[in-house]
Amino acid sequence: MWYNTKTTAQLGIEYPIMQGPFGGGLSSPELVATVSNAGGLGGYGAYTLSPQEIYEVDRKIRSLTGKPYNLNLWVSDTDAKNGTVSDDQYDLASRLFKPYFDEAGIPLPGKPAPFKSRFENQLQVVLDIRPRVFSFVFGTLAPDVLEQFRKLGITTVGAATTIDEAIELERSGVEMIVASGFEAGGHRPSFMAPAEASTTGTFVLLQLIREKVKVPIIAAGGIANGRGVAAALTLGADAVQIGTAFLATDESNALPVHRQMLFSDAAKYTMLTRAYTGRLGRGLVSRISRENSGMEKSFLPFPLQTTFMSSLRKAAIEQQKWEMILFWGGQIAPVLKHTKAKQLMQSVIEETSAYFNHQ
Repeated sequence: MWYNTKTTAQLGIEYPIMQGPFGGGLSSPELVATVSNAGGLGGYGAYTLSPQEIYEVDRKIRSLTGKPYNLNLWVSDTDAKNGTVSDDQYDLASRLFKPYFDEAGIPLPGKPAPFKSRFENQLQVVLDIRPRVFSFVFGTLAPDVLEQFRKLGITTVGAATTIDEAIELERSGVEMIVASGFEAGGHRPSFMAPAEASTTGTFVLLQLIREKVKVPIIAAGGIANGRGVAAALTLGADAVQIGTAFLATDESNALPVHRQMLFSDAAKYTMLTRAYTGRLGRGLVSRISRENSGMEKSFLPFPLQTTFMSSLRKAAIEQQKWEMILFWGGQIAPVLKHTKAKQLMQSVIEETSAYFNHQ
């Protein structure tokens, strides 16, 4: 059967369908558990959480499901040299974005405090917790660290946006690779070349990586239904990762207006932008992303740009100035149909089965 793949066998799941592990507070234990209980692999993006918060989230997930699930972290969680920026760089960003803060009637924030990476502490928590799957983006891990995970029975999954990244991940000892196409919503997890130069589509990237690496490949980007799953498996994927379609369900932790936007006409128009976080990511076109395209030199580095923009986001939500907010979403959003995660899973499984049964 189509669902008997290397991935399902290794992870102990029924279907090779993984839920994208959304960062930035968009994941929820309820969504993770719903997907895992339906035979897929739920995923939780924990890169913004403290070690204690990761423990608490994990406890909640385990109270809702006894099935395998995935915790996700960012290997590289800052682009700021020494965690900070110069006064000149801050002044550039302030001048560029001041009109939006003025429009919202709020003061410009001061220069963001220096950011200290939390990754090492977060990584130790994941080793202590021992989820079935640990996935990571924005880099590789040292072979001895990957060996620690393997000894504990935790399957490691890295993310690649280019064939070179996939080769490097396999060389490091990772057990599975997500092939992340540029159609995907959210951040581009590039780590070898600039993200702007790493914009290969999912189905091309999948075939390129399949030619060069032996570990199982998970196709991600532009997949939201059974036809997309069938296409990915036909082209050599061992599993798929579905993001935007799960983000749009009631079980996700996205704001109600965010979920509504993914089902609206606005979802037809997405773009890649650094304006909100300092790293390149795909979301629905907003005024700020559109008007500041090409102005990247004036943005702060990740995650200081996120900190800088946070009060504007809060004010825009309170004032319902939706055109100022970046709603993460992939290019596939206009085909979305389901608002319940369980129904989405059932639909994807039925559609994929129907496709392969007619072959």
